[in-house]
Amino acid sequence: MKLLNFNIIKLTLCLIVGIVIGFYFKISLLSILIINAILLFGLAISYYLAKSKKTKIQLFGITTLLSFICIGIASTKIYNDKNKTNHYSNFNIATETYADFTFKITKRLKPDAYNDKYFAEIISINEKKLFGKVLLNVEKDTLSENLKIGSIYFVNSKLTEVVKPKNPFQFNYNKYLQQRNVYHQLYIKTGVFISVKTESKSLMSYADSFRTKVNKNLTGAGFNDDVLSIINALLLGQRQDINPEIYNNYVDAGTIHILAVSGLHVGIIFLILTQIFKPLHRIKHGKHIIKPVLIIIMLWSFAFVAGLSPSVTRAVTMFSIITCAQFLRRPTNIYNTLTISAFLMLLFNPIYLFDVGFKMSYLAVLAIVSIQPLLYKLWQPSNLIIDKTWQIFTVTLAAQLGVAPISLFYFHQFPGLFFISNLVIIPLLGLILGFGILVITLSLLNILPPILVTIYSFIIESLNSFISWIAQFENFLLRDIPFSIFHVITSYLIIVSGFYLWKTRTFKSVVFSLLSILLFSIIIVYTKYENNTSEFVVFNKSRTTLLAKKSDYQLTVYHRLDSTKIKNDKAIKNYSVGNFITNKINDSLTSIYPFKDKIILIVDSLGVYNTKQFRPNYILLSNSPKVNLNRLIDSLKPEFIIADASNYKSYLQRWKKTCLNKKIPFHSTYKKGAFVLN
Repeated sequence: MKLLNFNIIKLTLCLIVGIVIGFYFKISLLSILIINAILLFGLAISYYLAKSKKTKIQLFGITTLLSFICIGIASTKIYNDKNKTNHYSNFNIATETYADFTFKITKRLKPDAYNDKYFAEIISINEKKLFGKVLLNVEKDTLSENLKIGSIYFVNSKLTEVVKPKNPFQFNYNKYLQQRNVYHQLYIKTGVFISVKTESKSLMSYADSFRTKVNKNLTGAGFNDDVLSIINALLLGQRQDINPEIYNNYVDAGTIHILAVSGLHVGIIFLILTQIFKPLHRIKHGKHIIKPVLIIIMLWSFAFVAGLSPSVTRAVTMFSIITCAQFLRRPTNIYNTLTISAFLMLLFNPIYLFDVGFKMSYLAVLAIVSIQPLLYKLWQPSNLIIDKTWQIFTVTLAAQLGVAPISLFYFHQFPGLFFISNLVIIPLLGLILGFGILVITLSLLNILPPILVTIYSFIIESLNSFISWIAQFENFLLRDIPFSIFHVITSYLIIVSGFYLWKTRTFKSVVFSLLSILLFSIIIVYTKYENNTSEFVVFNKSRTTLLAKKSDYQLTVYHRLDSTKIKNDKAIKNYSVGNFITNKINDSLTSIYPFKDKIILIVDSLGVYNTKQFRPNYILLSNSPKVNLNRLIDSLKPEFIIADASNYKSYLQRWKKTCLNKKIPFHSTYKKGAFVLN
């Protein structure tokens, strides 16, 4: 069965190409809509000619593929809120200036140490009706706990830019939010916002009210916070309140995927609903009409309650297609089903293509349906328990193989004990979900007996304890693995060619596999060559000075921090992984650093800078030195002034003005990020 013979797969690939073009190339919405109209007209003509056999059918096929590429571009441009005339960015709304904002809460996000976070939809700015999404940061210990999805509030605040990465290879949260049409943020302090009214007409607000009621009833029934947070994650799709220690245990054990509602959860719920509605087979139209309709309604209700994340939306879409196929009494092909669900999701929300969970979810399912049957055929034990264990192992291994390259690229770690943890969790998850649905139903009816609370709490606490035990074996968790996008592409080529070789065992497949391995080897050699460079870096590190000198694959870190803090420092970790560093050395700070033909001089809080034997090219101001910068520049005549994040902000403003008057470049890591000299 040739996968690319399926037309829906070809069309989906063209849609993906269009989405990529739409995101990375500037094309006006009007021009792409005109091109779409022309192509659709050409499509109609080519279809008529092909049907009347006046021309070859290839013309119709090519026109169709081009049309779907353009549809992908158009859907991306339409998705971009900035292309809409009433978006606030098109009205020169000044940032860093106070204005009156009216907004509606649309989604609650995971809080940080200081703020509760939400997505909010702007309704008006200075009484002018506008729209646009913003990131809302509400200072903790305020009224933030009363903010509800769908509620409308008024505040006098100012738009600020979302902070861009300040150090090399740091996660770009600014870009992440822009892909989701969020370009600015609002900070709200204690008691400065006013509730306008509560809007509860949207599906999301109903879902939030339902989740709130469930949590209130479960809390009243006696569930503690840790158990309640896991119930929220597994059954309600909300992970914001999970204890950081518990969350990290799930990450280290390689089981974080079970806390994100996905295909596994939806599949189990689908099986539960199939059994619950089985008595409907006895009534007329019960099996092929009433049951499928009820299952689809229940699945999408669950998806809305779970927040319509990419993973749950993909899974519910896929199982809805399977249910419809059963209703129509037609056989389903898993590849077609997966592709149709991806096509529909990307058509209506192209940003899913850039969502890590979306990609990992599809890759895991593809690996399971393609590779797992081959692995299972290697050994088919007669003992039922051993057979089930072998099935779980092959499913877990196939899924891990499918997501390993992209997981290494994004997270740079690999859980060595993933099989042991999944061997316990996968069977237990069915019990937890089934039992959880019963517990939630009974709590909503206010008839949940205490014995069920005790039993269910014990099950979840046992799960957390098991995960904590697995996470203790840190030596089995491989961390900080360098992996580039080129490694990802060539790794998947090896996996695909290996699958092709296993299936066909032809000379062509052998050549394909060998070429994939050769290409991967070339990427390794190229990576070593590309990173065979030297750099001197002044990191942006609050309240301290952090420097590093890279020489090929060795990094010397200069700092005043203790060994534990520098070992766990994210800036150093990100830089080391991004540059494929194999050896790190710690050293204390000094005043002078020679680098190639340049000299870097540090002027710290002591303000000492007497240099009679040399002239520094770069001066780094550290720990707020009380120096006359005019005199320092006149005396040393440096080429460049650098100030790190250990200085007072008021000093930075004064130094910037001085450098501007002296016509000498000034780099503040607080504003511009790390300074890299290469």
